[in-house]
Amino acid sequence: MKVVEKSKATKQGQETDTQAKGQGQKVPRGERKEILKKFPVKVNLENYEEAYRTFEWEDAKKEITYFSGGKVNAAYNAIDRHLHDGRRNKVALYAIDAKENLTKYTFQEIYEASNKIGNALKELGVKKGDRVFVFLPRVPELYTATTAIAKIGAIAGPLFSAFGPDALRDRLLDSEAKIVITNPQLKPKLDEIKASLPNLEYTIIVGADESKLKPGELSYEAIIKDASDKLECEQMDPEDPLYLLYTSGTTGKAKGIVHVHNDIIGHHMTSKWVLDLRDDDIYWCTADPGWVTGTVYGIFGPWSLGASVVSYEGRFDAHHWYSVIERMKVTVWYTAPTALRMLMKAGDDAVYDHDLDSLRHILSVGEPLNAEVVRWGMKVYGLPIHDNWWQTETGMQLIVNLPCNPIKPGSMGKPIPGVYAACVDDDGEEVAPGKLGKLVVKPGWPNMLRQVWRNEEKFKEYFKIPGWYYSGDNAWKDTEGYFWFVGRLDDVINTAGHRVGPFEVESALVEHEAVAEAGVIGKPDNERGEIIKAFIVLKNGYSESDELLESIKEHTKRQLAAHAYPREIEVKDSLPKTRSGKIMRRVLKARELGLPTGDLSSLEED
Repeated sequence: MKVVEKSKATKQGQETDTQAKGQGQKVPRGERKEILKKFPVKVNLENYEEAYRTFEWEDAKKEITYFSGGKVNAAYNAIDRHLHDGRRNKVALYAIDAKENLTKYTFQEIYEASNKIGNALKELGVKKGDRVFVFLPRVPELYTATTAIAKIGAIAGPLFSAFGPDALRDRLLDSEAKIVITNPQLKPKLDEIKASLPNLEYTIIVGADESKLKPGELSYEAIIKDASDKLECEQMDPEDPLYLLYTSGTTGKAKGIVHVHNDIIGHHMTSKWVLDLRDDDIYWCTADPGWVTGTVYGIFGPWSLGASVVSYEGRFDAHHWYSVIERMKVTVWYTAPTALRMLMKAGDDAVYDHDLDSLRHILSVGEPLNAEVVRWGMKVYGLPIHDNWWQTETGMQLIVNLPCNPIKPGSMGKPIPGVYAACVDDDGEEVAPGKLGKLVVKPGWPNMLRQVWRNEEKFKEYFKIPGWYYSGDNAWKDTEGYFWFVGRLDDVINTAGHRVGPFEVESALVEHEAVAEAGVIGKPDNERGEIIKAFIVLKNGYSESDELLESIKEHTKRQLAAHAYPREIEVKDSLPKTRSGKIMRRVLKARELGLPTGDLSSLEED
């Protein structure tokens, strides 16, 4: 039965810190963790080298439930099978709304709710392969509807709730979406473009005022009211599409990346090894399911392992985020580097005002994680932050910092067992350790994109280097097998004959005591080809001055090299970035040069 309760934020962390010190001052949480840690923690993957040498993806299939004839359904693995493995009454979802109210749903309740909406969709004529999009904030219906679509064999299309009408039109028109599930607050955006969507048959509205429904509009609650809570999952071919997610390009329309039901293999194994989820964990992925991290590691992956997932409808705020961890006793936390930098900007006291001792594992994704943030995390959380690299197109984490491996702050980590990655030259030949190259992956992992929706030419571009999946990133590998991100291939700055990765300059900038965030671009220059220009956000308590900007330049010179410092620095109130946390350098560059900015559908308000 669902349980609803009110928020009860406390400040136990500050009190405990003070008591532990005994002198009225706060103890860095890293010191406290060392005091409190009595026994080593056993992790799910203990020996990376052995696993990397022996693991085959066929082995992972033993942990996935298949039907006869090799058929599979990702939603069955995420939900239904837990009714038979002792987790029927375990909480699957802790849903916190924007007003901090908490509602708990067991796997049994998620099973029944997803069956109801699945049956209702079938009554509306939804068939295998039809596209059904979910345009909702992080409310329970987002999770039940997304899994219901997969159960009946349709293709789920999670949409980010901050998308505007143009972004919606591009995705819904290209995908020929049959149904959109939304709410009254977001529906006006859909109303603006509905006339241009000839394939859209129904809009299903969560929380609708039934007296105001127009033709083609249905109440979510009304259509599930009499629907059966029993539903046999469609038995899918492993290569049948599961979900369709659009990624923004540098120019032109967003491209639709198609993933399949057999992706559940990678979802499951990476959630087990990288997220290190166990049966008693309370897990919070802060990414919106409108992005691939929120779909894969907010729904399918953790639920395949039977983990309890936290969802939070509210926007970012340091106090509220820490309160979620404290209140829910979150043990595993997966978030974005930008969020971590914003938390760092909020200050150490914001951490010590909360009891975060439930945390045992922190991960980061979305863009490279600065070494300074890793060191800060050790100080205030007492835990390393595990960065990892993957893309919408790869469908799962590929290069990772596993709990069993030492972390090199600033590194992406090593390829997960079952994945072979490399840095290659233009001919596809691997380059020596320490040398910059194109980051590529050997095809064969289960979650690789299967198609770009209605765009075969774009799909072929990912494999233009024979024998490799081509990521579009530059990186280098050290002698111990750790990979280091340098930048997107079109981001690398060539200044006076030197190739400079913007990320390393950004990392140096944010290590200055005054800099909270930084974005770096190459700006055309007659003498040097390009100069480095930095856009920065200052920390609270600092104001722009010539002296400060010169100090930042000198600091960067010291951190990197004489050629790798920003000759121009512009102070901004905020930087353009996606809701998943990536600073959009192309937008900075386009605005600087007065060029078209391209697709801005994923841009956070700035």
